[in-house]
Amino acid sequence: QVQFVESGGGSVQPGGSLRLSCAASGSAFSTYNMGWYRQVPGKQREFVASIRSGGSTFYLTSVEGRFTISRDNAKNTVYLQMNSLKPEDAAVYYCNKIPVIGQYWGQGTQVTVSS
Repeated sequence: QVQFVESGGGSVQPGGSLRLSCAASGSAFSTYNMGWYRQVPGKQREFVASIRSGGSTFYLTSVEGRFTISRDNAKNTVYLQMNSLKPEDAAVYYCNKIPVIGQYWGQGTQVTVSS
């Protein structure tokens, strides 16, 4: 059983930055393709960014150039650096494997962007 614990959310003004972290349990993290996802009330959870075990990355078009996904396999952690945040980035952010394993969803971390 794998567990993901997200952290690093908070409240920022438009244009601000946050760095999210996702800590994973287990010893096979380095083999996982990992993703960040987000959800706002009343909407489906959406893909934000991914990083493969080999390090290649992919982004939702609306965050490309502003967000950067990275990983530290020694720490079993995947990160999401979010810069130039916009009000439409506000959501609960989650991490999970790719493809998603439903039972692995964590509590997420709330990101609020408002002036």
